[in-house]
Amino acid sequence: MVVIRLARGGAKKRPFYSLVVADSRRAAQGKFLERVGFYDPKAPAGRETLRVNLERVTHWSGKGARLSPTVTRLVKQFAKQAA
Repeated sequence: MVVIRLARGGAKKRPFYSLVVADSRRAAQGKFLERVGFYDPKAPAGRETLRVNLERVTHWSGKGARLSPTVTRLVKQFAKQAA
């Protein structure tokens, strides 16, 4: 099954997450199909903390991809922010 989830990157105590479309059987930081956004919870003021390509997320969810609970929350937050 295909899932849209977070993949952690960044340094120790300085997380940076990529929103990726991946096979659910792969490791969380492993190979993925497409990167559809990012989330930087520790971004300094004035810098972008969240970016999501909503067009690609709807494309993948239309093909049967499931969103993780955290990604669902972030996508809703970004859509509200963009409107």
